[in-house]
Amino acid sequence: MMLSVVTPVPDAALPVEAFKDHLRLGTGFASSGSEDALLLGFLRAAMAAVEGRTGKALLLRTYQWTLTAWRDATRQALPVAPVAVVSELRLTDSAGSEEVVAAETYRLVRDTHRPLLEALGIALPMVPLGGEARVTFDAGFAADWTNLPADLAQAVFMLAAHYYEHRQSSGFGEPDMPYDVAKLIEPWRTVRILGGGRP
Repeated sequence: MMLSVVTPVPDAALPVEAFKDHLRLGTGFASSGSEDALLLGFLRAAMAAVEGRTGKALLLRTYQWTLTAWRDATRQALPVAPVAVVSELRLTDSAGSEEVVAAETYRLVRDTHRPLLEALGIALPMVPLGGEARVTFDAGFAADWTNLPADLAQAVFMLAAHYYEHRQSSGFGEPDMPYDVAKLIEPWRTVRILGGGRP
């Protein structure tokens, strides 16, 4: 299985100015704008860490997920949540021939923690032997930062500030996720069973 991002989050969608305000409150940070690229990097790193721990996409983007078999013939848990829409299901055989599966044969079951691709008939289309299925979908809580769940947005700011404050440190002896951040994201974590099998 392979998950890839088709449309990365653009720099303009990240709240650099709001993060500067957060740093001023916590650390006495002051900037003329010369550190914007550095702050963007910390925001992206913090967002990736929070997304990795929770299995959630924060800002809306398009993904492609490629797999060689369904774990269940009737439904398949998707690897990221929440999913807004499944735009395409494409099958490729061992010779490279492709077929787009009719959207009327499956549906998205929306769920904050474990969205599903579910067959509307007897089963999902069979993945060709030696071939693969590629699911294209949009996932994320919101298209802009202001509409994210407040605790997740705060967790990103706190973790990015932690990275900023310890940017000169080797990291030895530092926890990989500060306790306060871990507590904020804990309710959003998904317990993964069998790598996305039946919930």
